[in-house]
Amino acid sequence: MNTPGPSTTGYLDAPRPLAFAHRGGAYHPEIEGLENTLVAFAHAVDLGYTYLETDVHVTSDGVLLAFHDTVLDRVTDRTGSIADSTWEEVQQALIGGAERVPTLGALFDAFPGARFNIDLKSDGAVEALADFIEERGAWDRVLVGSFSGRRMRAFRRRTRGRVATSAGPLEVAAFLLAPSGRLARLLTRGHPVALQVPHRHGRLPVTTRGLVRRAHAAGVQVHVWTIDDPIEMNVLLDRGVDGIMTDRTDILRDVLRARGQWNGHVEDEA
Repeated sequence: MNTPGPSTTGYLDAPRPLAFAHRGGAYHPEIEGLENTLVAFAHAVDLGYTYLETDVHVTSDGVLLAFHDTVLDRVTDRTGSIADSTWEEVQQALIGGAERVPTLGALFDAFPGARFNIDLKSDGAVEALADFIEERGAWDRVLVGSFSGRRMRAFRRRTRGRVATSAGPLEVAAFLLAPSGRLARLLTRGHPVALQVPHRHGRLPVTTRGLVRRAHAAGVQVHVWTIDDPIEMNVLLDRGVDGIMTDRTDILRDVLRARGQWNGHVEDEA
């Protein structure tokens, strides 16, 4: 059976639990080192994933990229800041020695049936992402989050509530500390449609049964990141979470299949 959960926007209307391919499944053995590339996301889609998680930055000349870090150094053969580089300069960099940094537009074009969970990684990306969603009419294809409350507020103002968003840090705190889901919803003004949180913060538990209960009472889903261990996945699913983000797309799919809860495509079995 699917985990019971709240009714939300069109983005979240799929049966739960939702399976998110984090950066395309960054640590799947077949694509390790190719995170946030077209190859990685194609691999996840081939496994049956319909929810893809990525991050966005914007170049100095305004091109919106699907890329996690503020600099090219960690995953490419070039160095330098994304914000200080032009699109042409970024295109000289290769991820894993083989793949170019994709634009967000390239991902949307390559996977028209996918929905994207997008993390705003820079201030400059706020306006660029809002424009991108508006130009494409992609209101129901995205859920946007950020670790920056200021960035999240700016994006919500710019999009006037038309785009689903996850809770910022202070909003998560409201759900953790409020005695009821109703109060948490009032404190967060009904903005977030999902809490996207870790299982634990250090030794402190975050995704508790109480948090899940308060979120559901407020009509808010709970998505947990980034879970790669099958035992931990089962614990969280038993707790009633609505979605899991993973770098090990193979393991999460196996766990959900074993539980009879895999809601992704199954064409690969034909």
